[in-house]
Amino acid sequence: MTAPVQQNYDTYLKRKMSLKTSFTFVLLIVLIVWSFIYTGFNVGDLMVGLPQIGDLFAQMIPPDMSYLSQITQPMLDTIRMAIVSTVLGSIVSIPVALLCASNIVQKKWINIPARFILNIVRTIPDLLLAAIFVAVFGIGQIPGILALFILTICIIGKLLYESLETIDPGPMEAMTAVGANKVKWIVYGVVPQAISSFASYVLYAFEVNIRASAVLGLVGAGGIGLFYDQTLGLFQYPKTATIILFTLVIVVIIDYVSTKVREQLA
Repeated sequence: MTAPVQQNYDTYLKRKMSLKTSFTFVLLIVLIVWSFIYTGFNVGDLMVGLPQIGDLFAQMIPPDMSYLSQITQPMLDTIRMAIVSTVLGSIVSIPVALLCASNIVQKKWINIPARFILNIVRTIPDLLLAAIFVAVFGIGQIPGILALFILTICIIGKLLYESLETIDPGPMEAMTAVGANKVKWIVYGVVPQAISSFASYVLYAFEVNIRASAVLGLVGAGGIGLFYDQTLGLFQYPKTATIILFTLVIVVIIDYVSTKVREQLA
């Protein structure tokens, strides 16, 4: 390709990219304006409601610390729900991730449906899942555990299969060359490269599950969330404040420990 032709082609590409960028920007602005108009968002209404938020917080002070004895066991239930669901979900997420990773299972008729199902399930909110399981199994911790179990599979499955697709193919190619079967190929070629990332994803999922399990009780799925609902419904705001502070302390401690462990694994 001669220099003038190359220059014209480069100019054409730049102009085309500029048009695409401009169109995308305009489309984004239109989408934002449309969203503000049709959601009825009004700054005036927001300003009117701010003093009410202040009044609510004022009614929460001081927290009723005597209520701690009644919510310690539900908080332990919340933590146990998160542990069980994280362990079970992380185990099941391994074959899910392997099926989704195109460099591990090199069959599109498996990869594409597996990813499609994973993406579909990921769109379902955990509260909706919990409500569905409450309708099936009744009020208790089982619906919460099942909802968090599915949430864990979605989180770790998504992160892990994306991580698997970026691993070094060299070890797998070498093992294939010497006739290793698929199991050995995964155990000795894939696992050593993915184990630290997997552990990090498990800890991250546990953090998410702790936060999620704290509110699943709002739909009857066990844990501390039931007490949020009860105290707010009865206008016992000092008790609500105690629950919030207790939950905040637990979450901060778990987040700190999990972050330090993940830093060591990195």
